[in-house]
Amino acid sequence: SSLCCCCCCCSSLSKPTHASSRIIQYHQYRNTITMPRSGYAKGLNSGMVKTERPVKSKQSANKGKISDRTKLCRQIAREVAGLAPYERRIRDMIISGGSSADKRIYKFAKRRLGTHKRAIAKREDIKDIHTASKARGGGF
Repeated sequence: SSLCCCCCCCSSLSKPTHASSRIIQYHQYRNTITMPRSGYAKGLNSGMVKTERPVKSKQSANKGKISDRTKLCRQIAREVAGLAPYERRIRDMIISGGSSADKRIYKFAKRRLGTHKRAIAKREDIKDIHTASKARGGGF
């Protein structure tokens, strides 16, 4: 098999050539436009005229969504079991307050939980629990 001068368009494993990448970019641009079809074979909005049907949402789109049953189970477990020891320590830090309490709470939670997002979420969760217990008028 003879190769051309650039040696990139003959191999099936090679990257797309400049011309083919322009064609791919055009088709990506073409797919982003949502104009009604004209019924003509050529043109930007070419194609057969069809009625658009609504696209069903995929089941994978619901991943991570908490159902009402799960939410209720977690709420009951929290009421029965109470706070974990490290959560009680975070609550004590909130109560004692002081300068840069949020930062200390964040650093402590991050050491225990591992990530920035989890630490911030836990800090806000314990703050919400603390304010709810203060609103009820009792110690938690």
